[in-house]
Amino acid sequence: MSRPRLGLRARLLALGVLGLVLGFGLGGALLVGALGWTLQRSVDAEALRTADAVALLAAEDALPDPLPVAGGQLRVQVVDAQGRIRAASIDADRLVPMLGPGELRPGQAQRLVVDGRRVGMSGPVRVVAVPAGTAEEPRTVLVAKSLSDVRHSLHVVRNLLLVGFPLLVAGLAVVAWRVVGATLRPVEELRSGAAEITGRAGAERLPVPAGQDEIHRLAVTLNDMLDRLAASRDRQRAFVADAAHELRSPLTNMRTELEVARRLGDDTEWPAVADDLLADTERLSRLVDDLLLLARLDEQAPAERRHGTDDGRRPAVDEGHRARPTPVGPVELGELLREVAGRYPSPPVRLVAPAGAWWVEGDPGELRRVLVNLVENALRHADARVELAVTGPDGASHLVTVTDDGPGIPAADRERVFARFTRLDDARARDAGGAGLGLAIVRELVRRAGGTVELADATPGAVAPGLRATVRLPALAEPDRE
Repeated sequence: MSRPRLGLRARLLALGVLGLVLGFGLGGALLVGALGWTLQRSVDAEALRTADAVALLAAEDALPDPLPVAGGQLRVQVVDAQGRIRAASIDADRLVPMLGPGELRPGQAQRLVVDGRRVGMSGPVRVVAVPAGTAEEPRTVLVAKSLSDVRHSLHVVRNLLLVGFPLLVAGLAVVAWRVVGATLRPVEELRSGAAEITGRAGAERLPVPAGQDEIHRLAVTLNDMLDRLAASRDRQRAFVADAAHELRSPLTNMRTELEVARRLGDDTEWPAVADDLLADTERLSRLVDDLLLLARLDEQAPAERRHGTDDGRRPAVDEGHRARPTPVGPVELGELLREVAGRYPSPPVRLVAPAGAWWVEGDPGELRRVLVNLVENALRHADARVELAVTGPDGASHLVTVTDDGPGIPAADRERVFARFTRLDDARARDAGGAGLGLAIVRELVRRAGGTVELADATPGAVAPGLRATVRLPALAEPDRE
């Protein structure tokens, strides 16, 4: 069975407590070690001061008997080279030296720790040996000081640390638990807010904490993401509703015509009915094709970001909506414009293509669709003339313009007409105005080719200013031909 995982709050607390225990343990060990070393040095310093004073007296051959010692914690002996005691303090043994023959090294300074019973003290005893006397009559001063106070002080400090550190860690753990809980409370509020979001219509926001910290920035970022998702959802719903409305219109016309034909019976003019049904079917087919193309373009935009390539190919979406690379290559705009203009009678369509080659990179089918949509849109609104032209280069771009002499589009509506299913008031007729997808498709395809499309008056200030659609495409050097 798998062990239940601790929550983030518990894991943070466990890491904090572990760090405190390790830090306090290391600090306590260093404290005890430093204290023991300091106390030991103070014992050595006191013993050496006494030994030096006695050695001075021995050098002057002025040793009193007994030797004067301050306090009752010190034992002093003066021994000769044979280990015989020549002088001693009042509490020191006068028969047995503090250091035995195997321990004493005449003429050398020594520091040893011996059993206190040898000098009449309890516990361990620090013995300091200092050379004294003269060369003819060497002496050694032995000073003993008990280490019981040092050991007792270290024991008290150690016990205080062993008792105080756990209590301190426990108190800090309680404080840390509350602090971590207060810190994570905004995260829990974000989680609760996210759990309450159901995707229904309406404003759905996460609570934003007051502090200007990482959690505040996270909440702001998540709310921005929710706004983008809501906008995308609204666009999708509007697209579905508009598509359903547009699809319903030709279907309703077809149904009405068939019902009328059935009521008339033998009086029905079936050739006329067939022509009307065929027109509605073609319109329905064009609408379905446009919707499918827009759906593929919408699917392809994120696919390009995920599967973009650097080998001159652009990802596309196949029938199963899977990203696949679609080859793009150099396209000569003059030839493409002549092909598109050849589909329409002249007048009203007139081609203006100066001599020379106008190369761009893109998908020929997509660029052809851009030109066809712009020309058909111009023909729908033109009075007598539509001009298709290519100019450039304008910097690093070639310009393709489609100009008509119709009523034009007000400046306030020139951006709106690129939205899907948008038809201006003078183009509301279903047969003449289309479904309002042509310019939306143009913008998406031009954007895929790395260009831009803009609308402007063909003749500013005129009663019928007309409309000029300008497509700006990145210029490409003329490819080598073998």
